[in-house]
Formats: sequence, structure tokens, C-alpha cells
Amino acid sequence: MSENIALKQYIERIERLEEEKKETSTTIRDIYAEAKSSGFDPKIMKLIVRLRRMKSHELREQEELIETYMNAIGMS
Repeated sequence: MSENIALKQYIERIERLEEEKKETSTTIRDIYAEAKSSGFDPKIMKLIVRLRRMKSHELREQEELIETYMNAIGMS
């Protein structure tokens, strides 16, 4: 019986977190919309957020690969 109670508690915790995640996603979307109305490009902002999460060596590796690929197709 206690396993059933534990399972129910896990499920309820997950449901609460999923609701918080939904609310957070909505807030983030609203911030990007606000930034766009102020003249900023949300696509570039999302890229910068993703890049800032990367470790410095990962970022350098990605930049080197981008440069290599661009050179390979004649973009540099």
C-alpha cells in the first residue's frame, strides 16, 4: 500500500513541475515578444542564450567547425 502512496506522490510532484514548466515557457515567450517589440531579434537572442550555456571549450570547437564548414563551401 505504501508503494501506491509513494507513486501517487511522485506523479503529483511531476504534475506540479510540468505546470511550472508550462508557466515558465509562457513567461519566456512573453519576454521574447517584448524584446521583439523593442526592436531585438528573438532568433539571435535564443542563439546567444544557447551559446552562453556552453562551456568555453565547446564554444571554441563549435566556432572552429562553423568556420571550417563556411570555408569549405566558399562563404569566407
